[in-house]
Amino acid sequence: MQPTNPPRGYLLGISAYLIWGLFPLYFKAIEQIPAFEIIVHRIIWSALFGALLLLVWKHPGWWSELRGNPRRLAVLTLSGALIATNWLVYVWSVNNGRMLEASLGYYINPLVNVLLGLLLLGERLRRLQWLAVGLAALGVAQQLWQLGSLPWVSLVLALSFGGYGLIRKQAPVQALPGLVVETWLLLPLALLWLLLSPQAPTLQPAFWNSSTALWLIAAGPVTLLPLLCFNAAARHLPYAALGFLQYVAPTLVLLQAVWLFGEHLGTSQLLSFICIWAGLGVYSLDVWLSLRRRR
Repeated sequence: MQPTNPPRGYLLGISAYLIWGLFPLYFKAIEQIPAFEIIVHRIIWSALFGALLLLVWKHPGWWSELRGNPRRLAVLTLSGALIATNWLVYVWSVNNGRMLEASLGYYINPLVNVLLGLLLLGERLRRLQWLAVGLAALGVAQQLWQLGSLPWVSLVLALSFGGYGLIRKQAPVQALPGLVVETWLLLPLALLWLLLSPQAPTLQPAFWNSSTALWLIAAGPVTLLPLLCFNAAARHLPYAALGFLQYVAPTLVLLQAVWLFGEHLGTSQLLSFICIWAGLGVYSLDVWLSLRRRR
Protein backbone atom coordinates (compact mmCIF):
# COMPACT_ATOMS: atom_id res chain seq x y z
CA MET A 1 0.00 0.00 0.00
CA GLN A 2 1.33 3.45 -0.96
CA PRO A 3 1.90 6.06 1.77
CA THR A 4 -1.35 7.99 2.16
CA ASN A 5 -0.15 11.27 3.68
CA PRO A 6 3.66 11.70 3.75
CA PRO A 7 3.64 15.22 5.34
CA ARG A 8 1.53 13.92 8.21
CA GLY A 9 3.75 10.86 8.46
CA TYR A 10 6.90 12.98 8.79
CA LEU A 11 5.21 15.20 11.39
CA LEU A 12 4.18 12.18 13.47
CA GLY A 13 7.55 10.46 13.04
CA ILE A 14 9.52 13.55 14.04
CA SER A 15 7.17 14.02 17.02
CA ALA A 16 7.86 10.46 18.19
CA TYR A 17 11.63 10.84 17.98
CA LEU A 18 11.55 14.31 19.55
CA ILE A 19 9.70 12.89 22.57
CA TRP A 20 12.13 9.98 22.82
CA GLY A 21 15.04 12.39 22.49
CA LEU A 22 13.70 14.58 25.30
CA PHE A 23 13.18 11.65 27.70
CA PRO A 24 16.25 12.70 29.75
CA LEU A 25 14.42 15.86 30.85
CA TYR A 26 11.61 13.70 32.20
CA PHE A 27 13.87 11.23 34.00
CA LYS A 28 15.97 14.05 35.46
CA ALA A 29 12.74 15.40 37.01
CA ILE A 30 12.38 12.17 39.02
CA GLU A 31 16.06 11.30 39.48
CA GLN A 32 15.68 11.17 43.27
CA ILE A 33 13.86 7.85 42.78
CA PRO A 34 16.15 4.82 42.16
CA ALA A 35 16.25 3.68 38.53
CA PHE A 36 14.86 0.21 39.29
CA GLU A 37 11.91 1.71 41.15
CA ILE A 38 11.20 4.05 38.23
CA ILE A 39 11.03 1.04 35.90
CA VAL A 40 8.69 -0.79 38.28
CA HIS A 41 6.29 2.15 38.15
CA ARG A 42 6.79 2.59 34.42
CA ILE A 43 5.58 -0.99 33.97
CA ILE A 44 2.60 -0.47 36.29
CA TRP A 45 1.40 2.83 34.81
CA SER A 46 2.07 1.76 31.21
CA ALA A 47 0.02 -1.39 31.80
CA LEU A 48 -2.84 0.63 33.30
CA PHE A 49 -2.92 3.46 30.75
CA GLY A 50 -2.34 1.04 27.87
CA ALA A 51 -5.31 -1.10 28.90
CA LEU A 52 -7.50 2.00 29.19
CA LEU A 53 -6.35 3.18 25.77
CA LEU A 54 -7.21 -0.19 24.22
CA LEU A 55 -10.79 0.31 25.42
CA VAL A 56 -10.94 3.50 23.36
CA TRP A 57 -8.68 2.72 20.42
CA LYS A 58 -10.03 -0.60 19.25
CA HIS A 59 -7.82 -3.32 17.76
CA PRO A 60 -10.40 -5.99 16.84
CA GLY A 61 -9.38 -9.60 17.31
CA TRP A 62 -5.95 -9.02 18.83
CA TRP A 63 -6.69 -10.90 22.08
CA SER A 64 -8.37 -13.92 20.49
CA GLU A 65 -5.46 -14.16 18.05
CA LEU A 66 -2.95 -14.13 20.92
CA ARG A 67 -4.97 -16.55 23.05
CA GLY A 68 -5.01 -19.04 20.20
CA ASN A 69 -1.24 -18.79 19.78
CA PRO A 70 0.59 -19.46 23.09
CA ARG A 71 3.94 -19.21 21.32
CA ARG A 72 3.33 -15.51 20.69
CA LEU A 73 2.68 -14.97 24.39
CA ALA A 74 6.01 -16.64 25.17
CA VAL A 75 7.74 -14.42 22.62
CA LEU A 76 6.13 -11.31 24.12
CA THR A 77 7.34 -12.39 27.56
CA LEU A 78 10.90 -12.44 26.27
CA SER A 79 10.52 -9.17 24.39
CA GLY A 80 9.02 -7.58 27.51
CA ALA A 81 12.08 -8.63 29.52
CA LEU A 82 14.36 -7.08 26.89
CA ILE A 83 12.52 -3.77 26.74
CA ALA A 84 12.45 -3.57 30.55
CA THR A 85 16.24 -4.13 30.55
CA ASN A 86 16.59 -1.37 27.96
CA TRP A 87 14.45 1.00 30.05
CA LEU A 88 16.41 0.25 33.21
CA VAL A 89 19.85 0.84 31.70
CA TYR A 90 18.66 3.98 29.94
CA VAL A 91 17.15 5.53 33.09
CA TRP A 92 20.24 4.56 35.10
CA SER A 93 22.54 6.14 32.51
CA VAL A 94 20.55 9.40 32.43
CA ASN A 95 20.49 9.72 36.22
CA ASN A 96 24.16 8.76 36.65
CA GLY A 97 25.78 11.12 34.18
CA ARG A 98 26.22 8.55 31.38
CA MET A 99 23.99 10.13 28.74
CA LEU A 100 26.78 10.28 26.16
CA GLU A 101 27.10 6.49 26.35
CA ALA A 102 23.31 6.17 26.01
CA SER A 103 23.39 8.38 22.93
CA LEU A 104 26.20 6.29 21.43
CA GLY A 105 24.14 3.14 22.04
CA TYR A 106 21.21 4.39 20.00
CA TYR A 107 23.53 5.53 17.22
CA ILE A 108 24.95 1.99 17.11
CA ASN A 109 21.49 0.38 17.15
CA PRO A 110 20.75 0.43 13.36
CA LEU A 111 24.11 -1.24 12.69
CA VAL A 112 23.44 -3.81 15.43
CA ASN A 113 20.16 -4.61 13.65
CA VAL A 114 22.11 -5.29 10.44
CA LEU A 115 24.54 -7.52 12.34
CA LEU A 116 21.75 -9.46 14.07
CA GLY A 117 20.16 -10.07 10.68
CA LEU A 118 23.46 -11.56 9.50
CA LEU A 119 24.06 -13.75 12.56
CA LEU A 120 20.53 -14.90 13.41
CA LEU A 121 18.45 -14.59 10.24
CA GLY A 122 21.05 -15.65 7.69
CA GLU A 123 20.84 -12.37 5.81
CA ARG A 124 23.71 -11.43 3.52
CA LEU A 125 25.36 -8.05 3.93
CA ARG A 126 26.20 -5.82 1.00
CA ARG A 127 29.68 -4.31 0.76
CA LEU A 128 28.62 -0.94 2.13
CA GLN A 129 26.84 -2.64 5.02
CA TRP A 130 30.03 -4.52 5.89
CA LEU A 131 31.92 -1.21 5.83
CA ALA A 132 29.28 0.43 8.07
CA VAL A 133 29.43 -2.39 10.63
CA GLY A 134 33.23 -2.32 10.50
CA LEU A 135 33.32 1.41 11.27
CA ALA A 136 30.96 0.89 14.23
CA ALA A 137 33.19 -1.93 15.52
CA LEU A 138 36.18 0.39 15.14
CA GLY A 139 34.41 3.00 17.27
CA VAL A 140 33.74 0.45 20.04
CA ALA A 141 37.32 -0.87 19.82
CA GLN A 142 38.65 2.68 20.11
CA GLN A 143 36.71 3.14 23.37
CA LEU A 144 38.09 -0.15 24.65
CA TRP A 145 41.65 0.86 23.78
CA GLN A 146 41.49 4.43 25.12
CA LEU A 147 39.38 3.85 28.23
CA GLY A 148 40.42 0.30 29.00
CA SER A 149 36.82 -0.91 29.28
CA LEU A 150 33.92 -1.67 27.00
CA PRO A 151 31.22 1.02 26.70
CA TRP A 152 28.80 -1.42 28.32
CA VAL A 153 25.93 1.08 28.59
CA SER A 154 26.05 1.69 24.83
CA LEU A 155 26.29 -2.01 24.00
CA VAL A 156 23.52 -3.12 26.36
CA LEU A 157 21.17 -0.44 25.03
CA ALA A 158 21.94 -1.25 21.39
CA LEU A 159 21.76 -5.05 21.84
CA SER A 160 18.63 -5.04 24.04
CA PHE A 161 16.71 -2.77 21.68
CA GLY A 162 18.00 -4.57 18.59
CA GLY A 163 17.06 -7.91 20.15
CA TYR A 164 13.66 -6.51 21.09
CA GLY A 165 12.91 -5.56 17.49
CA LEU A 166 14.14 -8.90 16.22
CA ILE A 167 12.00 -10.86 18.67
CA ARG A 168 8.89 -8.76 18.05
CA LYS A 169 9.14 -9.78 14.39
CA GLN A 170 8.50 -13.34 15.59
CA ALA A 171 5.20 -12.22 17.15
CA PRO A 172 3.46 -9.97 14.60
CA VAL A 173 1.25 -8.08 17.05
CA GLN A 174 0.34 -4.43 16.56
CA ALA A 175 2.39 -1.91 18.56
CA LEU A 176 -0.12 -0.91 21.25
CA PRO A 177 -1.59 -4.38 22.01
CA GLY A 178 1.96 -5.76 21.99
CA LEU A 179 3.21 -3.22 24.52
CA VAL A 180 0.13 -3.71 26.71
CA VAL A 181 0.65 -7.48 26.78
CA GLU A 182 4.38 -7.07 27.50
CA THR A 183 3.73 -4.74 30.44
CA TRP A 184 0.93 -6.92 31.82
CA LEU A 185 3.21 -9.95 31.66
CA LEU A 186 5.80 -7.98 33.64
CA LEU A 187 3.20 -6.58 36.06
CA PRO A 188 3.30 -9.48 38.59
CA LEU A 189 7.09 -9.05 38.96
CA ALA A 190 6.68 -5.28 39.41
CA LEU A 191 4.00 -5.74 42.09
CA LEU A 192 6.06 -8.45 43.81
CA TRP A 193 9.03 -6.08 43.98
CA LEU A 194 6.85 -3.43 45.64
CA LEU A 195 5.49 -6.01 48.09
CA LEU A 196 9.03 -7.05 49.07
CA SER A 197 10.33 -3.47 49.30
CA PRO A 198 8.21 -1.76 51.99
CA GLN A 199 10.92 0.89 52.53
CA ALA A 200 10.87 2.03 48.88
CA PRO A 201 10.45 5.83 48.61
CA THR A 202 7.29 5.54 46.50
CA LEU A 203 5.60 3.36 49.13
CA GLN A 204 5.81 6.05 51.79
CA PRO A 205 2.46 7.90 52.30
CA ALA A 206 4.14 11.32 52.19
CA PHE A 207 5.44 10.65 48.68
CA TRP A 208 1.97 10.70 47.15
CA ASN A 209 1.39 14.23 48.43
CA SER A 210 4.35 15.49 46.42
CA SER A 211 4.52 16.70 42.81
CA THR A 212 6.99 13.90 42.05
CA ALA A 213 4.12 11.42 42.37
CA LEU A 214 2.37 13.07 39.41
CA TRP A 215 5.58 12.88 37.38
CA LEU A 216 5.81 9.18 38.19
CA ILE A 217 2.20 8.48 37.18
CA ALA A 218 2.96 10.28 33.91
CA ALA A 219 5.36 7.43 33.06
CA GLY A 220 2.39 5.65 31.46
CA PRO A 221 1.38 8.38 28.98
CA VAL A 222 5.04 9.35 28.42
CA THR A 223 5.79 5.77 27.35
CA LEU A 224 2.70 5.36 25.18
CA LEU A 225 2.53 8.72 23.37
CA PRO A 226 5.69 8.41 21.21
CA LEU A 227 4.81 4.81 20.45
CA LEU A 228 1.41 5.87 19.14
CA CYS A 229 2.98 8.65 17.04
CA PHE A 230 5.51 6.21 15.62
CA ASN A 231 2.84 3.61 14.87
CA ALA A 232 0.71 6.21 13.06
CA ALA A 233 3.71 7.56 11.14
CA ALA A 234 4.54 4.06 9.91
CA ARG A 235 1.17 3.94 8.13
CA HIS A 236 2.01 7.06 6.10
CA LEU A 237 5.72 6.61 5.33
CA PRO A 238 7.96 3.94 3.83
CA TYR A 239 9.78 2.22 6.68
CA ALA A 240 13.17 3.17 5.20
CA ALA A 241 12.20 6.86 5.30
CA LEU A 242 11.03 6.50 8.89
CA GLY A 243 14.33 4.84 9.71
CA PHE A 244 16.29 7.95 8.78
CA LEU A 245 14.41 9.91 11.46
CA GLN A 246 15.74 7.63 14.22
CA TYR A 247 18.95 9.69 14.43
CA VAL A 248 16.94 12.62 15.84
CA ALA A 249 16.61 11.02 19.31
CA PRO A 250 20.28 10.17 20.05
CA THR A 251 21.34 13.57 18.65
CA LEU A 252 19.03 15.33 21.12
CA VAL A 253 20.34 13.16 23.96
CA LEU A 254 23.92 14.03 22.96
CA LEU A 255 23.19 17.77 22.86
CA GLN A 256 21.45 17.69 26.25
CA ALA A 257 24.31 15.70 27.79
CA VAL A 258 26.91 18.27 26.74
CA TRP A 259 25.00 21.56 26.86
CA LEU A 260 22.47 21.06 29.67
CA PHE A 261 23.98 18.50 32.02
CA GLY A 262 27.68 19.24 31.67
CA GLU A 263 28.94 15.83 30.54
CA HIS A 264 32.43 16.05 29.05
CA LEU A 265 32.88 14.87 25.47
CA GLY A 266 36.57 13.97 25.53
CA THR A 267 38.79 13.37 22.51
CA SER A 268 38.60 9.58 22.81
CA GLN A 269 34.80 9.62 23.01
CA LEU A 270 34.61 12.07 20.11
CA LEU A 271 36.72 9.73 17.96
CA SER A 272 34.33 6.88 18.79
CA PHE A 273 31.36 9.03 17.82
CA ILE A 274 33.07 10.00 14.56
CA CYS A 275 33.57 6.32 13.70
CA ILE A 276 29.92 5.56 14.49
CA TRP A 277 28.68 8.60 12.54
CA ALA A 278 30.80 7.55 9.57
CA GLY A 279 29.28 4.06 9.79
CA LEU A 280 25.78 5.56 9.89
CA GLY A 281 26.62 7.72 6.88
CA VAL A 282 27.71 4.66 4.90
CA TYR A 283 24.65 2.72 6.08
CA SER A 284 22.33 5.57 5.05
CA LEU A 285 24.03 5.76 1.64
CA ASP A 286 23.49 2.02 1.18
CA VAL A 287 19.77 2.35 2.05
CA TRP A 288 19.40 5.26 -0.38
CA LEU A 289 21.15 3.39 -3.20
CA SER A 290 19.01 0.31 -2.53
CA LEU A 291 15.83 2.40 -2.75
CA ARG A 292 17.00 3.94 -6.05
CA ARG A 293 17.68 0.50 -7.52
CA ARG A 294 14.20 -0.71 -6.54
CA ARG A 295 12.60 2.27 -8.24
